[in-house]
Amino acid sequence: MDSASIKDLMSTRYAQITPDMPVVEASSNLIKQDMLGSPVTDEAGTLVGWISERECLQAALQVVYHNQRVATVKDLMQSEVLTVSLDSDVLSLAQQMLNAKPKIYPVVDADNKVLGVISRRHILNMLDQKLAELSKKAS
Repeated sequence: MDSASIKDLMSTRYAQITPDMPVVEASSNLIKQDMLGSPVTDEAGTLVGWISERECLQAALQVVYHNQRVATVKDLMQSEVLTVSLDSDVLSLAQQMLNAKPKIYPVVDADNKVLGVISRRHILNMLDQKLAELSKKAS
């Protein structure tokens, strides 16, 4: 896995979500981007939290079935977020993902600005390609 880096594997595409956004709008953004969750950033692009489908589902149920107020992202987001940096080790991250850790991590720079996201699927795709290469060499 030496050749694979976080930068090579991460996606720079993620839902644009801010703390003051209504959760129903954040939910719509997650759906449009086909994401399970996304970083919550301030105007400067600095990570301030994380919101997932779970929190969005909770808010949508309250609005649709209970006619309760529409929450904002900051009301429901997780404010303590595990992150990775561009120089994080892919193998260590993959092993961490085997535990009950998040499925998706924001990739941040030294100033906590979001550069992208990396998920189990990104790492699995890379491993799948490596397995295909090994199969070809063995044939």
